[in-house]
Amino acid sequence: MTSETTEPVGDPVHPEDIGPHADEPHHEGVASRLNWLRAGVLGANDGIVSTAGIVVGVAGATTDRSAIVVAGVAGLVAGAMSMAAGEYVSVSTQRDSERALLAKERRELRDDPDDELAELADIYTGKGLDADLALEVAQQLTAHDALRAHAEAELGLDPDELTSPWAAAWASMISFTLGALLPLLIISLIAASARVWVTIVAVTAALALTGFVSARLGEAPPGRAVVRNMAGGLFAMLVTFLVGSLLGTRIG
Repeated sequence: MTSETTEPVGDPVHPEDIGPHADEPHHEGVASRLNWLRAGVLGANDGIVSTAGIVVGVAGATTDRSAIVVAGVAGLVAGAMSMAAGEYVSVSTQRDSERALLAKERRELRDDPDDELAELADIYTGKGLDADLALEVAQQLTAHDALRAHAEAELGLDPDELTSPWAAAWASMISFTLGALLPLLIISLIAASARVWVTIVAVTAALALTGFVSARLGEAPPGRAVVRNMAGGLFAMLVTFLVGSLLGTRIG
């Protein structure tokens, strides 16, 4: 008799490629990039709504193109700076807290490694592993990288992927500016008789787009997000237009 060996056909199959979630992105950094994209879309959305509110409000008070443009540019610059400063302060505070938590974990791992190992094993027991397997997992992860194991299991942090406050500030400022340019350019280029309505239509369409994109990035149904976004922007422009019209009549 002759023995036959069966050669594998095609590429080897890895366990992580099997099952209904094989096409989902699980590599490190994907969630972080999605969060940045979502933040960028929301920053652009803020720029659209706030600047549209300013220029439509001023247009309700006067037909002077230069006054509208000056107000819009001032709103764009002030909003972009405010977004950048606010994001820098917020992320810096978050980063300081994350560093303090990581420093505490380092101390605990240095001073009381046995209790930290038991704590890590308890976490995995709480996730559904039996005690022996949880201890084995904890031991292997601790041997590989104790700080990372505890940071991810206890704190939900990646020690090598802390958010940069400068990156957050620049991203917020740029996305806000790009969003704000839309209503500013439209209302400054369209004739006085149609500028308000054209701006409202363009802004509403842009808000529908940002609502759709933000919902898709968050894997949520886009319908409600689009309607909420459009309704909020329309309400803001209506209120500022009415206020501008009222003030224009009183002051004029």
